[in-house]
Amino acid sequence: MELDRLAGAEWARDPESLLRELVDSVTRSLPPDVASGALSVERTRSLADRLAHRPGAITRLRLTGQAEALTLSWEPGPRWVPEVEQRYGTVPLSSRIIPLGQWLTAFAQLVAALAVHAAEDSADSARALQTLGILPPGSEIHVDDAHLAQDLLTLAARVGRRVPDEAVAAVGRIGALLAETLQRVAGTGEPEVIVRVAATVYLPDTLRAYLALPAEWAAEHVLAGGLTPARALIAQLQALESAARTMRDAAIEQDASALLINGRFLADRFAGSRLELDLP
Repeated sequence: MELDRLAGAEWARDPESLLRELVDSVTRSLPPDVASGALSVERTRSLADRLAHRPGAITRLRLTGQAEALTLSWEPGPRWVPEVEQRYGTVPLSSRIIPLGQWLTAFAQLVAALAVHAAEDSADSARALQTLGILPPGSEIHVDDAHLAQDLLTLAARVGRRVPDEAVAAVGRIGALLAETLQRVAGTGEPEVIVRVAATVYLPDTLRAYLALPAEWAAEHVLAGGLTPARALIAQLQALESAARTMRDAAIEQDASALLINGRFLADRFAGSRLELDLP
């Protein structure tokens, strides 16, 4: 209730800023084709907007998922109208008005769900091309500087069932830790570079090294150290998760020296980012 009161008071002064921020969050988080299909925006164009060829002010937005659609509009009064609609396919079943804070939480969850679904679809397409020999194994496992947070938070979905469940869970936790840390160290120089390297090199390269192996061999072959490749992958992810958590905590505490120490540990451990395997 407190969130609703504060949100209503702050954004009632400038409702357009909230609506614009929500639209921007969707376009940042989702691939363009997914965003354009899921999000619809209504605007009011004044004469001045038309003369200046401006798009006009946002007055209503709607984000549609598989089972629900979320609509937010600003009406004269003034008041927010946050609505959630339950759907079965394209058929609306029910709708209700909910508190603004609750609606914003639901909106963030729906954006995340759409991002994961898009990542799974993209990974399925990439794996089909890999089967045909058009793409190399693991080519969909990447974290790009251009959209770091999106790639980190959807990486577990793109890995899918090709690694042990324990590894998938670890990838999800590592991605969340690195995404949070990157927000905290933005603009800090070397600390930010260290976290970016962990996100864009150490994590995806470790996964690609495993995915390049024959699946049955990776699950069953015993390496010289007594581990299967699958257990070796989990051990490396555990080390990376521990370092990522320490970096996140250091970033929270603004402890740059601790972050740098962990960065050097990662460089020593993951430079080259390959599993130590005796290939068949």
